[in-house]
Amino acid sequence: MLRISNTQVYGLEESCIASGYPMRTDLPHEFSDGVYFHFDKTPHYKRSCKLGNAQSNSGHANFLTGIIVQFDVTYPAYWSMQFQRYHFAQFISSQSKMHKLAFMDLESGMNKYVSKQVIEYLTNLQNDYQANPTYENYMKLLSNCPMGLELTARISTNYLQLKNIYNQRKMHKLKEDWGEFCSWVEQLPHFKELTGV
Repeated sequence: MLRISNTQVYGLEESCIASGYPMRTDLPHEFSDGVYFHFDKTPHYKRSCKLGNAQSNSGHANFLTGIIVQFDVTYPAYWSMQFQRYHFAQFISSQSKMHKLAFMDLESGMNKYVSKQVIEYLTNLQNDYQANPTYENYMKLLSNCPMGLELTARISTNYLQLKNIYNQRKMHKLKEDWGEFCSWVEQLPHFKELTGV
């Protein structure tokens, strides 16, 4: 099932300050003093919460694109096909089924819904390929791999995209995977306040 780790958030305070740029008439100088110690008490933060709660397509929440989130996610194949529909969810690097399926530990690499019989069958195909690495044996192995194979990838995205994903997936049928993802999103620093989810 879906697991998220190694989360890093970049540009949160700087992007909240930048949310005020459209109304500025002077040159901004806040960055020279470094990051605010009690940032959530500043006018920048309050303005950002108001703007971030606007509809995603209004343009008012655009500063959220500057709040970059990177994380590792371990996912079943069926989840990644849905996740890849979002236009700013960059896969930085991921495990390769294409390159490594023939050598993966299939028993530990499947989620709990893949039956023992399927794992045994795939293990036999894996053994056939290792003994005789022909194109046909490889394609049998690859084509019969179940959607419950779990892989890990490093992802880069931003708060605006996560707001869209959250609103579209919070009630999704894949409640273990998207539920875990939405719970993780809710825990990001100031995410609820800045996006209104």
